[in-house]
Order: sequence, then structure tokens, then C-alpha cells
Amino acid sequence: MAAVFRAWVVITVVITEAAVVGGFPATFKLERSIPLASHELELSELVERDRLRHGRLLESSSVGVVGFPVSGTYDPFIVGLYYTKLQLGSPPREFNVQIDTGSDVLWVGCNSCNGCPKSSGLKIPLNFFDPGSSSTASLVSCSDQRCSSGIQVSDSTCSGSSNQCSYTFQYGDGSGTSGYYVSDLLHFNTILPGHTTGNATASIMFGCSMLHTGKLTDSHRAVDGIFGFGQQSLSVISQLSSQRVTPRTFSHCLKGNDDGGGILVLGEIVEPDMVYTPLVPSMPHYNIDLRSISVGGQVLSIDASVFSTSINHGAIIDSGTTLSYLADEAYNAFIDAINNAVSEHVHPVLSHGNQCYLITDSIDHIFPEASLNFAGGAALILHPEDYLIQQNPIGGSVVWCIGFKTIEGQKLTILGDLVMKDKIFVYDLEKQQIGWVNYDCSSSVNVSVNTEPGKTKFVNARPINNSSSPDELQTTVALLLNMFMLAGLLLL
Repeated sequence: MAAVFRAWVVITVVITEAAVVGGFPATFKLERSIPLASHELELSELVERDRLRHGRLLESSSVGVVGFPVSGTYDPFIVGLYYTKLQLGSPPREFNVQIDTGSDVLWVGCNSCNGCPKSSGLKIPLNFFDPGSSSTASLVSCSDQRCSSGIQVSDSTCSGSSNQCSYTFQYGDGSGTSGYYVSDLLHFNTILPGHTTGNATASIMFGCSMLHTGKLTDSHRAVDGIFGFGQQSLSVISQLSSQRVTPRTFSHCLKGNDDGGGILVLGEIVEPDMVYTPLVPSMPHYNIDLRSISVGGQVLSIDASVFSTSINHGAIIDSGTTLSYLADEAYNAFIDAINNAVSEHVHPVLSHGNQCYLITDSIDHIFPEASLNFAGGAALILHPEDYLIQQNPIGGSVVWCIGFKTIEGQKLTILGDLVMKDKIFVYDLEKQQIGWVNYDCSSSVNVSVNTEPGKTKFVNARPINNSSSPDELQTTVALLLNMFMLAGLLLL
């Protein structure tokens, strides 16, 4: 019996890993847009690219878990993007879409699109959705309740002449897209209660883009579309949760080393020591209430009004931003505190207006720990590598620069990849809270599958080959099951 038990353990672990790679817990495969590994870009270029990104933040029981393995690298000196692969339509067709927590709608380029790139500098194929080629596709009319819901939050519009539900999104960087809505099947795998896994589909409403303008016409970083993860009713996370396909929660864990990778889960990653802070209600983005900033254990003297929340004020969590940004008053106090803490150990320099330091020792031995303190007592602890960016060396010294910047004229705090890496972040839209905890994102994560206490499934966060498909993974699982049954018979 001992031999049989050992065989069961091995096969179970492998099957769990294979099931995760393909889907439910569905892991979308995220990739950085550019293979990275140099420090050639100046911080000013990063700030400019983040500025363009911020312009694109739109103002405006049988439940399973879907997970998506992340690949790509984190490197703040090459401003990329994270994207994942989706399968839409019948027969299913694959699309690479950018993950965007700053907007609500999933849209992809459609056939006859004007201005849509035909190739991508990311070395990925670009596909166009054709509603006429999918046996399950249908156009969304103005009378559809989903269209009416979208109109209320400016995610959709209606033309009386065509009776067709459509959209036009304009972004602050001058780019834009417009098109019409279709309804079709999204294909994925899921983990369901009882630890069962399998292929699944759900009917969702998404945009079919017919026009791109501005930066969206650039082939350098082109993808097939944008996967909005906002809270409004037309976001995929809202649509799937309303159908009881997934929980109204999503999570991610992004690796901070050169290899990159991580995992994105439509569901809740469960980890001890997770701290939570409430979402600010009635805000268009993932706003949380920043109360104070500490450096070296000392709370900085910053007027509380600097952190107050309104449409253009307050703190936003945004995984699409590379650096992180503070309101002017908070930024100045933060820089002064860091300079005072390290003045005896490093030589401060200004590089293109950025506060930098010439260093010959480890930054962990020199720079203090900082903390962003939020409502509810949740603290986001920042180690030196969470607020410093390495630049090209000067002479025999390594150059590190502060990775926090300001957005001119705005009392806005944006927390981007710089502070989010190597942490689990959970967006619990049901409880209206965001949580985080430090974590090795190359490790597997526990996900909550059901309401049964203590029941979890494991999602593997290892990098996944780009060519992996749900069908291939299901074949792998079936093969492993057969191997297990054969092993059991041989050992009886």
C-alpha cells in the first residue's frame, strides 16, 4: 500500500500542475511586451511613458476559479506591458490582450479595422476577430440590457439609426479606439468545488474595434486588444461573476527578478498575513485611502489634505504603471527623508532632474525601509529595491535613483509595478477591499475554490510555454490519469 500511496502523491502533484497551466484555476499567460535586460533608458523616458499610460486610465456555490500563468520580465528600464492569451468564438481563436486595471471593457481588433497594426514588435501574431466566422457570435443591440448598463458609465453608446450598441474610448495620450459590441463565447478551464477541473465556456459581451488612432496604431508594442479589469458591469470579471462562473475577485503575483513571470487568477489567492484596506467607494479606479508615509519608522510631516480622495486626487493601484507617483508635497517630504537618512554614506547627485545616488555598497545596508500607511491599519512596506531604480554605473560606482515621481499639478498617488512586484495583490470586489502580502511569485499559490472551510487548490506560477493551449493541457491531464491507473494496477 505504501508504494501505491507514493504513486498517487506524485501523479496528483503533476496533474494539479498541468491543470493549472491550461486553465481553471485559470491562469492567463501574461508577458512583458519587450524582452528586457539593460538599463539604457533614462528615467525621464520612463516618466514620459508612464504619463502616456496615465492618460489612458479611463475616467469613467458552483463558482469556479480561473487562473493564468504569467510570463515576461519585470524591468523598469524597458517600459513594456503585460498581456495574456484569450480564446474567443466558435471555433475558438486566440487573441493577445493587454491586462489593464484602469479600464473596464475587453475589446479586440476586428476585420476591416482602420488603423489596427498588422504586425507587432513583440514577436507575437496579431489576429482579427470576425463575427461572421464565429457560429456563436451575435451583435449587441441598443435594446440589450447590457448596453443600457454600459451607457450609464460611458462604456457604451447607441445610434438610433443602426440600433447597434457601440463604443468610443479616448485616452489622454491622444490615442483612441471605436467599434461595436458583440456577444460570443470565452473559452477557459476552471477548478470547481469538489476539486474538479475541466473545459468551460461563458457568453460575454466585448468590443469589436473598427478604428485605432494615435499610439494604438503603433506596431512597436501592438497587441490584439485590451482586457479591462475595472469594476463596472461590462468588465469580464463582472460578467463572469454575475453568471456565477468565477468569484467577483481577482489576484496577481508578479515576479521581480530578471526571469519575470508570475500569475493572474480570477479568484482569490489565499495567503497568511495578508493585510487589507477598503476601496474608496464610488470611484472610477482602484482607489485606496493613503493616510501617511513613514521612512525609517518615522511618520513624515505631510498635511492630511494631500492624500484626500476625489476624481483627480488620492491613491490608485495600477499594475499598468511602471514607476510610482506621489503628490508634490508628499514627494518632497519623501526625498528629504531619504537624503537625511543616507547623507553620511552616499554621494547624492541629480541626473536629468532625478534624485540619484552613487553607491559602492549594497543598498540594503544603506537605505531605510519605508512604509505607505492606509486606512484600516494596512501598511505597504517598501524595501530599498521597492523605491530605487538602478541606472548605468559611473566610474566604479553604481547609480541608483528614486523611482517615485510626481504628476505635475495633480495631488495623485499611483502605485505601479515598482512597489507591486514580489507581492500578492488581491482585488476583492465583493467585500470592496484590496489586500497584499510579500511573496515569492515563483512559488505556487493557494486559491480559494469554494465556501468550504479550508478547501484550496494550488496554482503553479512557473513560466509556461507560449504554445501551451487548453486542448494540449487536457490531453496531458488525461495521459497522466491513465498513467496513474496503470501504476496502481501494477502495484496491486
